[in-house]
Amino acid sequence: MTARTPPRQLHLPDLPEVAVALGGLQPSPAGGPPQRSAMPPGRRLLGWLSSYLPLLLMALLATSTWWLVRNTPQPPGAQAEQSLRSEPDYTMTAFSVTRFAPDGRVQVRIDGDVMRHYPDTDRIEIEGVRIHAVAPDGRITNATARRALSNGDASEVQLLGSAQVVSQVDGGQTLQVHSEFLHAFLRFERLRSHLPVRVLRGGSDIRAGGIDYDHALRRMQLAGPVRARFVPGRPSAAPDAAIRPAAGPLR
Repeated sequence: MTARTPPRQLHLPDLPEVAVALGGLQPSPAGGPPQRSAMPPGRRLLGWLSSYLPLLLMALLATSTWWLVRNTPQPPGAQAEQSLRSEPDYTMTAFSVTRFAPDGRVQVRIDGDVMRHYPDTDRIEIEGVRIHAVAPDGRITNATARRALSNGDASEVQLLGSAQVVSQVDGGQTLQVHSEFLHAFLRFERLRSHLPVRVLRGGSDIRAGGIDYDHALRRMQLAGPVRARFVPGRPSAAPDAAIRPAAGPLR
């Protein structure tokens, strides 16, 4: 039997004790529980800034980015597209609008009960419209309707509902056109309709399925069916115009 060797022991010299303070704790002078040391205000503020400074910088960056986007100038085209909308931008009641020629002569005066302007198409919608137009040679044309749609310069007007156009023609006579829809091109003195019309002048009475009247060309084109009544010895509906039936429906 082999004798068991006893374990060896290592003796180290005694080390001096070192006081360790954790978390700013200091031993109580009276031997009580340790107390937290008071931090100077400057170091406390520095620690607060070091903790919240990244968050403040992110908030400042987000605010500056929002301000930059709101105040960045945009191209005129993009700015105009944003401003256009399908709702009226202004409304007028009991109004009167007059357009003048370069020489100061009155060209068109439009009166109405209510007017609405739509900026997306520069369209004007009028209720209870009354139009007074003066041609370059001084001839006067008056038009009325329950409702009208016009472009921005009032050179093209669509009359809807009990539409009536009364225009002076040669010889001091008047030409009247009645329909539920009349499309008037005031600048070119042209009148069109794809709906039934009634044309009156003197003792003449013409009813047709549509009309295309061009005063500059002295031409009146009527769509069938056409029915006419003439009084002998009195001027016809358009003696100075070429009246012809349309080959097809007027558009």
